[in-house]
Amino acid sequence: MEASGNTPIRLAVLYICTGRYNRFWADFYESAKAHLLPHDTEVEYFVFTDDASLSQAPDVHLIHRECHGFPADTLQRFEMFMGIRAQLEAFDYICFFNSNAVLRGDVGREILPKSNGLKAVRWIGQKPCNWAMFYPYERNKRSRAYVKPFDGPYAYYMGGFYCGKAEPFLRMTEELDMAIKEDALQGIKARHNDESHLNCYLHTHSHEELPRGYCCAEERLSQEFETRIVFRNKVTVDEYFYKGRSHSFTGRFNHGAKTLWLALKWYI
Repeated sequence: MEASGNTPIRLAVLYICTGRYNRFWADFYESAKAHLLPHDTEVEYFVFTDDASLSQAPDVHLIHRECHGFPADTLQRFEMFMGIRAQLEAFDYICFFNSNAVLRGDVGREILPKSNGLKAVRWIGQKPCNWAMFYPYERNKRSRAYVKPFDGPYAYYMGGFYCGKAEPFLRMTEELDMAIKEDALQGIKARHNDESHLNCYLHTHSHEELPRGYCCAEERLSQEFETRIVFRNKVTVDEYFYKGRSHSFTGRFNHGAKTLWLALKWYI
């Protein structure tokens, strides 16, 4: 069914919150109820969680999922989605939100793809440039997430929000689930987990883009564009979300040196 005129549509929202991520649900759900496709749309939420008391709302479906920690919970997201494929096939559109997303403005039918079936938003703060070597693609040629150099144009998309017509969304989900499992059998974990696999897929499949206002970091809000979706700074909520990253001078220097090496290594 096309998203045009006043034709009612059905949208499935996929959301994962296990362990300490459960604390983000209430704010996301409240903001989505206020701002997400409020007119002529039936929205239902499919929430993968280990908290059976998270919600009793009639439009929320809780799917039990134990917390396996990082990066297992993010790498296995496509497997989770495939587990409820039969339910999702009944919807016109499907979208995924990271747990720390909050809607700060109306998010309407403009997020729904038209001709190409998928819609994504470029990573936080990223502007088009010719320095594709610094896009954090997977560099391991053995990985199913590998993106080749000299094969532009390039753009890097965030893994925290994307949308699609049900059929192409599920087709992408199936392919990425298989790719991640094939990597795992070879002992390979992509550089940025599921996001690396998503970007490899979008690099070779046509899709539409949303403007930067749909991907705003809480700590880097700008007046240059209208903010619609904000991704909260998780470490201000709980230091657990540092996930081993070092923000010392030495840590930042080592990260910068590694980024430069990986950028140059792409062409080797």
